[in-house]
Amino acid sequence: MRRALAALGLAGMLLVAGCSSTVPGRPTAAASPEDDRQLVKGYFEELNAAAAEGPATQRDFLRRSQHPDFTNDLCDLGDLTLNVDPAMSTLRVDPDWVPPDDRKATHPRGLVYVLGVSVSIRQDGALLGEQIGSQRVVVLDGKAYGFAPCPTG
Repeated sequence: MRRALAALGLAGMLLVAGCSSTVPGRPTAAASPEDDRQLVKGYFEELNAAAAEGPATQRDFLRRSQHPDFTNDLCDLGDLTLNVDPAMSTLRVDPDWVPPDDRKATHPRGLVYVLGVSVSIRQDGALLGEQIGSQRVVVLDGKAYGFAPCPTG
């Protein structure tokens, strides 16, 4: 019995020694779903804080937070501001989504999330309308990015 245990121990050490390798780079912890949830929530908090300061501030936020692969796809909201109330309980991964106006059908880099939102559209503080729909937010390199909305005629 003692010999069998010793043989097993030796075999285990040989297996471990034979399988060891060095991976170049610096280890980093993977983001958790809760980390991403907080990033998405923070995106909407910043969007709404910018709206409270006015159209120019919100326009700047939308420009800075536009997904880096789609910086040429910005729309001008003019003097409108948007308040977006996300339904965080609906947040889920949407791995196959591509922006609808993207002629190349390019998938954004990062992890695409979709969630239900209620959007209030204001002009000079007056409520012009409300919509309920879905919005995508992408988490890429530890930051949440969106896609600036374009008004439809």
